[in-house]
Amino acid sequence: MRLPVSRLRPGLALDLGSARTRAWVPGRGVILDVPTVTFSGIGAVYPVQRGTIIDTEGAARMLDRLLGRAFPRFVRPLIVLTTPVLGGPAHRSSAHAALAVLRPRAVLTVPGPRAVALAADGDRPGAALVVDVGAHLTEVALLVDGAVTDAYRTALGVTDLDGCATAAELGEAVAKMVKQVLRHDHTGLSLDAVRRGLLLAGGGALRPECVHAIAARLKASVQPVAAPHTAALRGAARLLESAHGHPSAAP
Repeated sequence: MRLPVSRLRPGLALDLGSARTRAWVPGRGVILDVPTVTFSGIGAVYPVQRGTIIDTEGAARMLDRLLGRAFPRFVRPLIVLTTPVLGGPAHRSSAHAALAVLRPRAVLTVPGPRAVALAADGDRPGAALVVDVGAHLTEVALLVDGAVTDAYRTALGVTDLDGCATAAELGEAVAKMVKQVLRHDHTGLSLDAVRRGLLLAGGGALRPECVHAIAARLKASVQPVAAPHTAALRGAARLLESAHGHPSAAP
């Protein structure tokens, strides 16, 4: 079924994750929360792995199947897409190519940790350390006044805890990234952020053993955000609601 959309402000917030694809539209909220998978003659295909789009055509095919009928043909939505904090131009280019099947008016991208911070605290001034433990990727980012100033990532996530890794190893990986942030920051803002407590998002924030391992390894407070598995999408939705005045969003 097509969704009722505003002709003046049609939009879509999208979190294209390695494990789950989630979408939000104004007036309806979350309309999609499904595995990131498509199908071909050889069976199931996973177009996003470890936070990287490895199959642009497969991602486009999946988005067309899931959202191709979400808007009438004459409507060109504004899309706000979450991206890995260190995804770089190649990831954004692949994402734009895949999203072309949805006929967007414009695509705005927001780093995942920035979206998490928006969902958790809005535009609170000062410094914040965001840890996003996803299914296949963990990111640590320092935000100062809402902007990402330093970031690190590791190809380790919640799905690895069921086989090749332990919560203690994940905690150690997060601690190493946080220490890199502290080492490279000469302002003291990152230390202030650690003292206030790390913001924890992603599926890992729903695993008590992960929360405990990170807190124990850093000897710091860890604060899981509300509904951590959808925090990035909610932040993108919040940005979408205020993005229609952005110059790049003009028809």
